[in-house]
Amino acid sequence: MVEEAGRTEAFSCKTAVIGSGPAGMIAALKLALDHEDIVLVGAEPAAADMRTTALMMPAISVLQTLNVWQDIAPRAAALKTMRIVDGTTRLIRSPAVSFRAAELGEDAFGYNMPNTVLNAALAQAVATSPNIRRLDTTATAFEHKENSVRISLASGETIETALVVAADGRNSAARDAAGIRVRQWNYPQTAVILGFAHELPHNNISTEFHTESGPFTQVPLPGNHSALVWVCKPAKAQHLLGLGTQALGAEIERNMLSMLGKITVETAAQTWPMGGIVPRAFAARRTVLIGEAAHVFPPIGAQGLNLGIRDVLDLAAAIATHPADPGAEQVIRHYNRRRTPDIWARTGFVHTLNRALLSDFLPVQMLRSAGLEMLRRTAPLRTLFMREGMQPGMGLRALLLQRKQSKIS
Repeated sequence: MVEEAGRTEAFSCKTAVIGSGPAGMIAALKLALDHEDIVLVGAEPAAADMRTTALMMPAISVLQTLNVWQDIAPRAAALKTMRIVDGTTRLIRSPAVSFRAAELGEDAFGYNMPNTVLNAALAQAVATSPNIRRLDTTATAFEHKENSVRISLASGETIETALVVAADGRNSAARDAAGIRVRQWNYPQTAVILGFAHELPHNNISTEFHTESGPFTQVPLPGNHSALVWVCKPAKAQHLLGLGTQALGAEIERNMLSMLGKITVETAAQTWPMGGIVPRAFAARRTVLIGEAAHVFPPIGAQGLNLGIRDVLDLAAAIATHPADPGAEQVIRHYNRRRTPDIWARTGFVHTLNRALLSDFLPVQMLRSAGLEMLRRTAPLRTLFMREGMQPGMGLRALLLQRKQSKIS
């Protein structure tokens, strides 16, 4: 149910989700499966967002549970193989490594989809959910009380809620109001994002070229189409934005070693500055953080929204420990305990890998090359790495089960 802003009204609810991006809408829909009193606050997602999102199969399962996947699937492309290629010109170069979903007995690691398609399907599900009250406005102030949080809205309305779910992005006002401090840093990089058509089929292979300035990643879309995330120096990004479509297509083809043939740029390039954010806590004062309010890092290894969906799943589990009061200290402690190791581990992994790409220090290059060579040559290690990439603990559980079965036999 969507309501237009503009009325002066005060009402109460058990859970208010602040922010209507993908993470916020998924949180509202997931919580609405078991609870009736959900309010979602936020404007419609930007139609001009031309990015795509690669979701691993555990996240796709969540979309299926929310009954939105059937509307997304026709516009999504399966990711059957993930390939890493060393695109540097350094003395020590890493071997090319391919990770195949078939090695795990899976048809695909996940699917890549346009953000516009994902957002439209989620927005439609929110609009038709009887358990979600959607307010097309923004939060302007938060007053924290012992047993509730009072939220003032730009529309003039106020909400009294037991729990605030902060899904309002990297500059989260809800996070700041809860007094949760963050560690924030910038990288000397900018991501250039666009869509393109190509002459040759991608065969559902996503290729990530590791360059001296960051990853250059081609991600499949349906047909002979792909998305590009090109992380480079800011000056290079500005140069690329100034190129005509033909010259830009030729530059992309050159960097891809012509592996997909002639390139035709289909969407205007957009740029996003690279940085990182990690909060000191992930929940406090009846407020929990999800999505980019809880974690920001470079687009390496398809982590972003996949991590945000795990936030939502852990939030639902935390609320289940005390459904009568979803903002109770018991829920806050449970959520912090569950999210801290996952978010810190993913943030550390992406930060370390990104810094390794940027480093010209020879021992760092040697370590990175040796690590990729071990993955290429060692099937059990590669399998563990792939499963952990899809979902934390998945690889370790599979390894322990395999060892247990071998002992029995």
